[in-house]
Amino acid sequence: MDPISDMFIRIKNAQKAGHETVQIPYAKFKYEIAMVLERSGFVGKVEKRGKRRKKTMEVELLYQNETPIINGVKIISKPSRRLYISCKDIKQSRHGGIIILSTPQGVMTNTEARKAKVGGQLIAEVW
Repeated sequence: MDPISDMFIRIKNAQKAGHETVQIPYAKFKYEIAMVLERSGFVGKVEKRGKRRKKTMEVELLYQNETPIINGVKIISKPSRRLYISCKDIKQSRHGGIIILSTPQGVMTNTEARKAKVGGQLIAEVW
């Protein structure tokens, strides 16, 4: 299974169940994506936990009037099909959220990538 989609599914399922936090197996790339979600206000604090093989990250979930902040996630790039975009073609999210990109300057949102004038691999759309 794709680890990135697994991370988003864990977050969505935990929010539907009403949990305050969710544990996700740690990987540097997943941590960077979680930090982008934190900067954008979709999740609360993101912390690394554990050592070596048992390393996890704990993501605090945010709610607004007991409804989850994250309404939906669409995974754009999959292991079988990677999609890349230039900085000129970066558009806004159709749902009013953010688009997460992996660029040579790190993982960032569509607005950050447009300001930095860099393109990259489309990861997911979150609204």
